Amino acid sequence: MIRAGIIGGAGYTAGELLRLLINHPDVEVAWVHSTSNAGNLVTDIHQGLIGETNLRFCDTTPWEETDVVFFCTPHGQSRTFIKENPIPEDIKIVDLSNDFRLKSSDDEHDFVYGLPEMNRKPMVRGAKHVANPGCFATAIQLALLPLAKNHLIKSDIHVTAITGSTGAGVKPSATSHYSWRNDNVSIYKPFRHQHLGEIMQTMRELQPDFDAEINFVPVRGCFSRGIMAIVYLDIDEDIETIRQMYEEAYSDHSFTFVTDKQPDLKDVVNTNKCVIHLEKVDGKLLITSVIDNLLKGASGTAVHNMNLLFGLSERTGLNLKSSAF
Repeated sequence: MIRAGIIGGAGYTAGELLRLLINHPDVEVAWVHSTSNAGNLVTDIHQGLIGETNLRFCDTTPWEETDVVFFCTPHGQSRTFIKENPIPEDIKIVDLSNDFRLKSSDDEHDFVYGLPEMNRKPMVRGAKHVANPGCFATAIQLALLPLAKNHLIKSDIHVTAITGSTGAGVKPSATSHYSWRNDNVSIYKPFRHQHLGEIMQTMRELQPDFDAEINFVPVRGCFSRGIMAIVYLDIDEDIETIRQMYEEAYSDHSFTFVTDKQPDLKDVVNTNKCVIHLEKVDGKLLITSVIDNLLKGASGTAVHNMNLLFGLSERTGLNLKSSAF
């Protein structure tokens, strides 16, 4: 059995990760770290796990009981924790924050960027440290990867993407308060969202001559979970050629699918899937990409990456069902 530890165990992504790992046939959750909840039952925070676990939060890190550690900490805290608490070299790390997503020019870290559809081979071939992608970044990159791989992006990219309130994290704020969020839609961080850095990094890695702008407008939605990214750009290739390109790119991947039907969020919520729809309109390619922000956009991909690191089948522990109604 793979012995897993979780640091930062009280948030939404940690709750989803616990649900997955508790039901994973090859994993034992050894400990869940949370200094503010130490000694309390995990089910005091994650009530949906009542009857499934008797674990308690701890404020220690028993590395001797650990094969893999997941960081579900706020951005900036993983790097600090690792500096202050040396982790044995034989323990694998999956970090869900943005601390190690961008490559270091001075070999400051050895984290592999953990988008499986792009970097599955390094994870299978011995990587120890993985930086999980951001949720918006996952939906947008999966919409664009086949084009970048074939060096076809020659024009600016336009993205509008709407996300559920869980994307803002568990800590209450003015824009996640129910009375404000419900029956409401708003934009935030237009053209400046923090996930643009990792998206641009991927585009330039796959298409070295990439010099287009990515005009990204994030939108807060009045629902709990899910991301719909609507992407469009000018492109010369016909839709049949493009569709074949996408189907070939994702044919041997377990969770990304191309569909003829315009997808809904409910096609993917509560699953680790990304569903992509392609349409050509007056010379523009319109791409719709939908994911669950807490699963494919966070904890589901973290488990997927763990499976790759330990040589398991990609789908192990991730055979989930969508919530159609």
